[in-house]
Amino acid sequence: MKKLFYQAESEHATRHLGKLLAEVLPAGSTVALIGTLGAGKTRLVQAVAEASGVGPGVVVSPTFVLLQEYHGRRTIYHFDAYRIADDDEFLELGPDEYFEAGQLVLVEWADRVKRLLPLERLELRFEVTGPEGRRIEIRALGPRYEAVLDQLHDRLMA
Repeated sequence: MKKLFYQAESEHATRHLGKLLAEVLPAGSTVALIGTLGAGKTRLVQAVAEASGVGPGVVVSPTFVLLQEYHGRRTIYHFDAYRIADDDEFLELGPDEYFEAGQLVLVEWADRVKRLLPLERLELRFEVTGPEGRRIEIRALGPRYEAVLDQLHDRLMA
């Protein structure tokens, strides 16, 4: 498993990471987002969506709606597993259809449904380091995502 760490000292830096992810994630990607409440998962999704042509303010935390769909230059499926009671409830949403649809799938609280996610995926773990500071560990699970991680690294260093 290949990984890199990104230190976001502000919300702007988290949004910058989201923009870069939108640039390097190929169609059919699954991104697992893991972190505590308020760690920046939804902010990152907003940035990915806006960089993909979804209007500002459209993306909100889907905590009470387990799945949101956004359309821009690409379609984004945004799951929030926070209120998922068990694996069966997540399976009722038909996640495999979304994972196989060739679009971008972002799953907040992915650790709650980890066994049901594609084995190959990009995983982001958010750690709060200050009022706006976040340390984000980005893991590539599978060769496809190792290439994505390399591209992301290059853009972050540019």
